[in-house]
Amino acid sequence: MLEASPLDDGWKLRHEGKTLPAVVPGCVHTDLLAAGVIPDPFLGLGESEVAWVGRREWTYETHLPAVPSGHEQTDLVFDGLDTVAEITLNGRLLGRVRNMHRSYRFDVTGLDGPLSVRFVSAYAEAEAVRGKVGDRPGAYAEPYQYLRKMACSFGWDWGPTLVTAGIWRPVRVERWSTARLARVRPLVTVEQGVGVVELRVDVERTRVEAGLTLEARVGDRRVSADVVGATGVVRVEVPDAELWWPQGYGEQALYEVELTLRHHGTPLDVWRRRVGFRRVELDTSADARGTGFTLVVNGERLFARGVNWIPDDVFPSRVTRERYRKRLRQAADAGVDLVRVWGGGLYESEDFYDACDELGLLVWQDFPFACATYPEEQPLRGEVEAEARENVVRLMPHPSLVLWNGNNENLWGFRDWGWEERLGGDSWGEGYYLGLLPRVVAELDPTRPYTAGSPWSGSWGRHPNDPAHGTHHSWEVWNRRDYAEYRDEVPRFVAEFGWQAPPAHATLRRALPGEELAADSPGMLHHQKAEDGNGKLERGLARHFVVPDADFDRWHYLTQVNQARAVATGIEHWRSHWPVCAGTIVWQLNDCWPVTSWSAIDGDGREKPLYHELRRLYADRLLTVQERDGRLVVAAVNQCAERWEGTLTLRRLSVQGGELAAATVELGVGAREVGEAAVPAGLEPAGAEEFLVADARGSLRAAGAGSGERLRAVHFPAPDRETPYPQPEFEVAVAPGAVIVTAHTLVRDLLLQADRLAPGARADRGLVTLLPGERVTIGVEGWETPDAAAARAALYCQEPAR
Repeated sequence: MLEASPLDDGWKLRHEGKTLPAVVPGCVHTDLLAAGVIPDPFLGLGESEVAWVGRREWTYETHLPAVPSGHEQTDLVFDGLDTVAEITLNGRLLGRVRNMHRSYRFDVTGLDGPLSVRFVSAYAEAEAVRGKVGDRPGAYAEPYQYLRKMACSFGWDWGPTLVTAGIWRPVRVERWSTARLARVRPLVTVEQGVGVVELRVDVERTRVEAGLTLEARVGDRRVSADVVGATGVVRVEVPDAELWWPQGYGEQALYEVELTLRHHGTPLDVWRRRVGFRRVELDTSADARGTGFTLVVNGERLFARGVNWIPDDVFPSRVTRERYRKRLRQAADAGVDLVRVWGGGLYESEDFYDACDELGLLVWQDFPFACATYPEEQPLRGEVEAEARENVVRLMPHPSLVLWNGNNENLWGFRDWGWEERLGGDSWGEGYYLGLLPRVVAELDPTRPYTAGSPWSGSWGRHPNDPAHGTHHSWEVWNRRDYAEYRDEVPRFVAEFGWQAPPAHATLRRALPGEELAADSPGMLHHQKAEDGNGKLERGLARHFVVPDADFDRWHYLTQVNQARAVATGIEHWRSHWPVCAGTIVWQLNDCWPVTSWSAIDGDGREKPLYHELRRLYADRLLTVQERDGRLVVAAVNQCAERWEGTLTLRRLSVQGGELAAATVELGVGAREVGEAAVPAGLEPAGAEEFLVADARGSLRAAGAGSGERLRAVHFPAPDRETPYPQPEFEVAVAPGAVIVTAHTLVRDLLLQADRLAPGARADRGLVTLLPGERVTIGVEGWETPDAAAARAALYCQEPAR
């Protein structure tokens, strides 16, 4: 039987003639940090102080022991090397590698002794490749497109420039005889209610003449087949298979699959995975509005409630199974049902996809190409094909994976960012996205759809980012316009859009120790990576609020409110236009360090107000006030499988208190449909001193809500800076695990910043608007000494303009 043993102990890192302890898996930065050689690059201006690390060569060393073995072959297996390295054993060259996204296997039968992995600087390798293939334009000056490495190691508009090197995934020694399972490709389908697992197997042999058999088990079903030469196929049928569904649509049924390779009945190797039976399609058919982009799972058409995922740490070896699960659990709890793994990052670890399988999170997986022109010559082309083939097969078992995407923004960039003229006919990646990658997916994993890029309109006959066709990235709003202009378009699928805000106060205090916080303080500016990011924050804020002078706490609160408002404006509008618009993917769920960014969860894992707003926006049922042909309507979005019956109550109120008019409307919205109720003319707010409240009750399954809980939409006709809010008056009381606020006036956008109570404290809700006499109970975890005065000091809300 194949024996595998980890090789993760005893590693050393050579540094200036000395050796330091090394942790494998890990990277140079984490080892230098642990040894006290470098400061924490996440704190203050530390990133700049460690820039030299990415420009050095580094060598990892250990000893491969001699282990007596009755096996015929011994392999040394690296699951991930970052990135360009030379591996030697006892002075003998085992091989040279140049791709972070691949694994490597070396025959070390009969060998032992000193093992060395010498990493070349990623900068040096990138410059060498650029010298060979010629210059290529990109969105950033760093040379990330010249090697197969996590692009955002070189910095991004939300990430630090920390160019890593190291043994970033596990290392092991495998000993085996006769044959082993070299590759298992599970094609999982559903045929007329029968679940089918077809295992296509490649074996590696030490003895060609040995007779081999495959035995597959799925649940209690067992099937055997012979290996012919170096390949075999086993097909297992599971009658009445339970289907795997995304969360909110059904259960996440998973089946254990076990494949055993045998020689005359003796087991040689075993492969175990979990699979889920589901059918996935991508409907891109044309209609009167253009070209659709709708995911269909088990015949059910979905409005995808998505978030974009970036590597959760700039040093990805630090992301544990528990951390993946926590972050993805946060996404699921916010009503998210799709996670897009963005192309400037990674093919994530099995832990990521396992968690998505279990939580019912659909995965849209980008191939790792982002915001640049990528040469198609060697040595890159062969590496691209090798990594694609390996990772398509590696990720095939996961039912959560529903879409392969060729790249992020490269087709768009070629057309709009001046690349076509600068290239002068040189290769730039089109052959990957429209040729190589779809061919690999079709050959290896025909059960999943592929799309050439995001954004992509489906044809060069249209603009790549045409909102009427395929996927659309909406960045003009954040960059140049007011977020109210999200309502000007109804794209078929919004794969990226977002608005910035700073991280939580406690995150800033940890990341910028000793600094007097201000929007433009040195540390705040260093932890703002977007071009003119603060300028865009200020201009976006000034369109809606009076920008506070020299009051950082107020600025911090208002920018976080503005982020939530911006994203809400887009999602409410686009959801109300289902099925024309079939999904939104917010940029972005998470951060890889403490930074001002578009994230809903900051770099320390703290939830911004946007996170809690997503719980409302992505709930199965949503009320929103929209404009149709110059008149107000209440749109009732029902993503449940049941009809929504209830009563809609409309009230026109004064901001100073008092009801001006009211009406009730019976609500009836079909399953997976959107209904609209016109607001009577007498209920539309007449000016800045009035606003509209729409409340509904019914049989609800809103995220985080029990049956019958009220849903509310609030519409203010004027910007906050023009709305004459009263001086907010409210009472605050505390109880174990809760802060209770009772409003005596209108209290808009009440926010408890729980991290100001204690760094580890967390509130269970974000922005809340209370009418006079209403009460809200805010659950608080991690606050050991409840105190009403401290709670009041941590509460923020809208105040009269000054």
